[in-house]
Amino acid sequence: MDKEFALFVQLVISGIATGSVYALVALGFVLIYKATDVLNFAHGELMMMGAYFCFAFITQAHLPFVPAFLFTLIAMAVFGFLIELTVLRPLLGEPIFSMVMVTIGLSILLRGIVGLFWGHEEFPFPSPFPKTAINVGGIAISHAHLWTILVTGLFLTIFLLFFKYSKLGLGMRATAEDQDVSFLMGINIKRIFTISWSIAAVVASVAGVALASVSFMHPLMSHIGLRAFPAAVLGGLDSIGGAILGGIIIGVTENLAGGYVDHIFGGGVKEITAFIVVLIVMMVKPYGFFGTEEIERV
Repeated sequence: MDKEFALFVQLVISGIATGSVYALVALGFVLIYKATDVLNFAHGELMMMGAYFCFAFITQAHLPFVPAFLFTLIAMAVFGFLIELTVLRPLLGEPIFSMVMVTIGLSILLRGIVGLFWGHEEFPFPSPFPKTAINVGGIAISHAHLWTILVTGLFLTIFLLFFKYSKLGLGMRATAEDQDVSFLMGINIKRIFTISWSIAAVVASVAGVALASVSFMHPLMSHIGLRAFPAAVLGGLDSIGGAILGGIIIGVTENLAGGYVDHIFGGGVKEITAFIVVLIVMMVKPYGFFGTEEIERV
């Protein structure tokens, strides 16, 4: 196989793996925004907490990876429930700006907690995947990237089916459409808010474990939330399918920019590629690819 083509395929595959993580994080943004109209700027920190919970279950509780991962999902569901109950629910009825500022404060608090218990050093995650790569026609694919794509695809499929066919998922979609009408139709809005935060925390923890498996553990891994936010905006802040597509586009575009453009400018291009892509798309489609256009009559 031609070396240039092999490099291109390699960059695309690793970009899809990174984009899968972005898609999960973007999905968390969309879930909370659809249900509560709040942009959760602590979502990257929820992802980080999920990774550190799994790390603690493996290294301190000495659990195998699969039970540790399942316990992480349960712990993060409870954690998301507690955050909504104790931090966000008292702010119901307050201006959206106040709730957004609280999520920013929450992000700082969670980073501080992680630094207090685990320190600020960078260290490897005890990944269960083999270190050797799979060689397919001269293209090396790491087990971690391959499993990240497969597991992310499985979870995204589950959530898409959940929102389309389950009673609870339909209730969440109705609440996102119109909270007042949903309340009059007998839907428990507070319960929907709590479940949205729990599900978002679970999704974030899956992304955190996937990211830690292909990189390293450190508190600043939460900044991936800022890198994934453009993916949510690109697809449309109220579109689940858009979050998935946006994540994949951003991941692949970033990787291609890093592989082909970074060396021309001496580095740094990969880090800003997501925001450049979003800026260009917003000029043409201000609500993203699948976002709902809001028309105000004056």
